[in-house]
Order: sequence, then C-alpha cells, then structure tokens
Amino acid sequence: MPNLNKLLKQAQRMQEKVQEEMEALQVQESAGGGMVSVLMNGHKQVLEIRVDPSLLVPQEKEMLEDLLVAAVNAAGSKVDETLQTKLGGLGGGLGLPGF
Repeated sequence: MPNLNKLLKQAQRMQEKVQEEMEALQVQESAGGGMVSVLMNGHKQVLEIRVDPSLLVPQEKEMLEDLLVAAVNAAGSKVDETLQTKLGGLGGGLGLPGF
C-alpha cells in the first residue's frame, strides 16, 4: 500500500491542476442557429450572453427565453464534456479503486 502522505500530496497536486483547468476553461455554445450565444467558464459561471437583435421584440419573448435556456444548458454540458476529456484520467495515478 502506498505511503498515505504521498497519496495526499498527489491528491492535492491533482486538485490544484483541476482548479487551474477550470479557471482557464471557457466554452461557447449557441442555440437557434446562433441567435443566442453563451460563454461559460469551467466553474459553469456565465461570462457573456449575446442575443440577436431580432429576438428583442415582445412577440419573441418566449422564443428568447427558450433559446437562453437551451444555450446555457448546452454550454454547461460542454464544460462537463471538456473537463472529463481533459481530466478524466487524472485520478489514475493515485492507485485508488474507482479512479
């Protein structure tokens, strides 16, 4: 069994790497053929939303709301996928079951 202190130090380094990756990550997703666009960071914080001016009329309120939800959800999924791809094998170095 590996030394517990060594495992803890490895885990701390991996956690720091994950935090760095999350800080640096930015993904952009859109909905409605690009009518609504969302920029999100690795912490799933929305950094920017862009809306096509044609949606800024009262008659398009429901469509705008639906497109905002779709774009935010797509960006959140893309963050998950990107982090999984970048960091998926990171836990393998610890020698712990399930990683």
